[in-house]
Amino acid sequence: HFQAQVDCRTNQITGAEALLRWQHPEYGLLAPDQFVQILEESGMILEVGSRILDDACKIGGLLLSQGLVSKDRFLMGVNVSPRQFRQSDFVERVEHSLKQHHLPATMLKLEITEGIVIQNLDDTILKMRSLRDLGVGFAMDDFGTGYSSLTYLKRLPVDTLKIDQSFVQDATSDPNDAEIIRAIVAMAQSLNLHVIAEGVETPEQLAFLERVGCYNYQGYLFSEPLPGPEFETLLQLRRQLQASASIE
Repeated sequence: HFQAQVDCRTNQITGAEALLRWQHPEYGLLAPDQFVQILEESGMILEVGSRILDDACKIGGLLLSQGLVSKDRFLMGVNVSPRQFRQSDFVERVEHSLKQHHLPATMLKLEITEGIVIQNLDDTILKMRSLRDLGVGFAMDDFGTGYSSLTYLKRLPVDTLKIDQSFVQDATSDPNDAEIIRAIVAMAQSLNLHVIAEGVETPEQLAFLERVGCYNYQGYLFSEPLPGPEFETLLQLRRQLQASASIE
């Protein structure tokens, strides 16, 4: 599934995050927090993670070839698990997926968590630099939830911070969450980093984010995560709307 990322100033789709969903025969569609730990512990996360990366590059390449996205105005975000990142040939795997599906490296944004960083900082920096040299970007996911994210920011070639939805959820009612978001946005601006808010569900949340200077977001307010073909349809519809608006 793919969830659109939007710039609220222009209402343009600027990217998507590839999200894992499991269609369980008994329980229906399950979100990652309900099964990712099982995949991690069993080692299946390596196979699943590789497939998600490959699918994301495939869809990204397809959208680009159809002219539905622009290579300098659209980013495909892919979450990477700690076990996946630790693979000795991880950089080569990413490079292979990009080449196979004709996706420019500059269109790929790998989303990492603090869990990846704290396991082996030197290995992490080495791999991130190798990928960055190819053109791949990095987002620090769930920023603000870890105990030491700030320590790593100076050393890691990260270009985007993602504000965790747990802060966004209560930003309009909890002064502490509001202050945390303000601090993250201010820090991102001072470090020249992009910032994206996750889990935006209400117009009030979006209005607050705009006020504090966070203009990029994703969440059910704009669109739920969609299967590849439906995400493609969403882009086609928006292109038609823009075309008809420009004619008027």
